[in-house]
Amino acid sequence: MNYLEKFRVEPGSKVKLRKFDPSFKDGHKDHKSAAAEIAHYQEQLRNLQDLLYAERCHSLLICLQAVDTGGKDGAINHVLGAMNPQGCRVAAFKQPSAEELAHDFLWRAHKAAPAQGEVVIFNRSHYEDVLVVRVHNLVPEKIWSRCYDRINDFEKNLVAHDTHILKFYLHISKEEQLKRFKQRLDDPVRQWKISEADYKERTFWDDYVAAYEEALSRCSTTHAPWFIIPSNHKWFRNLAIARIVVEHLKSLHMKYPKPTVNIEHIRREYHAAARD
Repeated sequence: MNYLEKFRVEPGSKVKLRKFDPSFKDGHKDHKSAAAEIAHYQEQLRNLQDLLYAERCHSLLICLQAVDTGGKDGAINHVLGAMNPQGCRVAAFKQPSAEELAHDFLWRAHKAAPAQGEVVIFNRSHYEDVLVVRVHNLVPEKIWSRCYDRINDFEKNLVAHDTHILKFYLHISKEEQLKRFKQRLDDPVRQWKISEADYKERTFWDDYVAAYEEALSRCSTTHAPWFIIPSNHKWFRNLAIARIVVEHLKSLHMKYPKPTVNIEHIRREYHAAARD
């Protein structure tokens, strides 16, 4: 079974995250045993993104969501960093600015969506309005509960304009999160990432699980699927995401565009210049 099918949340299904093993490795023993496969998919990812950029018939939106320390930055650095930055950018969705709050919640997401030939990675995304907003009761339920249908319509509109959407939930255990917090405390290079809010957010773990389960259940569609990525092992997270993106891009059957100039004429000019 390919990874597009293995980790996809089937539309209409009810997600219970406890049924998904965050330490799943798909038969691999460790990072070393998977290194060659990871490198293989990174190379294919680089080549396919170059083809996407050249053809300019499609665009790709990748959404990354996770609890704190889930690995969004790591996925961008180790997997999506294989792409050519000329055709790829990252949009980070932090606390909304005053300008963003003056618009509807999807305004900033639409503004950051990819153009034809471009790959855009959302580090967090428009789903924050059914996650953080819900968990912390920033608006009444009657407001955030309407967002699911609006999100689905927004994504359907992007797809209608040849944007392909892949959404990844990076699934880690509560124990793994605490382990990663300790690594940050013990490593001077990572201590800048520490925030008191990180530990306060842990008290809302069950609330976040419930919020993610509803978002994954209600917003995984045939045109914009969610994938639950086992992420306790960072190397397997990298492999799974790279492989899914590669499998999807291959399904587009892209081709390099034909040249817009007379190649034979230019070749004759080249040979004439070489003789001189």
